[in-house]
Amino acid sequence: MKAVVCRSPGELVLEDRPAPSRPAPGWALVAVSHVGICGTDYHIFEGKHPFLAYPRIMGHEVSGTIIETGEGVNLDIGEPVIINPYLSCGKCIACRHGKPNCCVRIEVLGVHRDGAMCDQILVPAQNLYAADGLSLADAAAVEFLAIGAHAVRRARADPGTPALVIGAGPIGLGTAIFARIAGLDVTLLDMSSERLNFAATELGFPTLDGSRGAVPELVGQATSGEGYDMVFDATGNTQSVQSAFAHVAHGGTLVLVSVVKDDIVFSDPEFHKREMTLIGSRNALRADFVHVAASIRSGAVPLAKLVTHRTTLADTPRDLARWAHEKSGLIKAVIEVRS
Repeated sequence: MKAVVCRSPGELVLEDRPAPSRPAPGWALVAVSHVGICGTDYHIFEGKHPFLAYPRIMGHEVSGTIIETGEGVNLDIGEPVIINPYLSCGKCIACRHGKPNCCVRIEVLGVHRDGAMCDQILVPAQNLYAADGLSLADAAAVEFLAIGAHAVRRARADPGTPALVIGAGPIGLGTAIFARIAGLDVTLLDMSSERLNFAATELGFPTLDGSRGAVPELVGQATSGEGYDMVFDATGNTQSVQSAFAHVAHGGTLVLVSVVKDDIVFSDPEFHKREMTLIGSRNALRADFVHVAASIRSGAVPLAKLVTHRTTLADTPRDLARWAHEKSGLIKAVIEVRS
């Protein structure tokens, strides 16, 4: 089969790989249809991922169709599916508590094991969800949107809550969209005027442009000095995460949607004075995938505006390398493996 392989940082090639073997009991063989390109994929290509072993087939935002099933799998051949790329052990404390998204021994497709920038992939049947009327192109977008949907669900905010989403990249936009679906009063903050213009004109969000002034003053002006009851940081930037504590109102909540490799430092007196709630949000659960799919079907997600770039499997080595540094106009890119 054909596969796009990142052999080493900066080296991305299309090569022939052996096709997967027949699926074991409880597993299914999926013909890959579409793959979204994630910030993680760009980081892998650029050599910025701290825990990755090369060579690696990337790709974890995936849709496809079932072509073969192992024993005990109740899925039909030809069924369109969304792939949940977080493979959990089913036995650790997180899995026992119904939180396989933060499994102690989690393996993410395209990161800890080979992913879906290829023709076929083997996946545990429990990680396959029926596309239920979504096009396979739209189904490939469910995973990245589920990250934000999960963060919003973790926040448990009441409708009408003033919320600030920091970061207007794909994850931040997804978080903002699902915060709005949940009824929150959402404002987006970013340092990129281009991305904020997109969020305002195409998606209808109020924005704060961090490139035009000191952010604490901008937040103070927007909230009469009180801060936001709910703040989501989706930047993946250490300085932004540390600064976000100051944007939270007394009694408010900060949700860390993105992850950084550095230690986070904050003022404990300020944290306690505000009786702030701090929430970490990792990956997503089946309920989030289901919620996202239903929201796309209902028209609540402007997916056609979010997917700005498309390519083929054969052209991915060239295009992904270019998009890693040519970000203008890029929100979400999708690979069409087969039509």
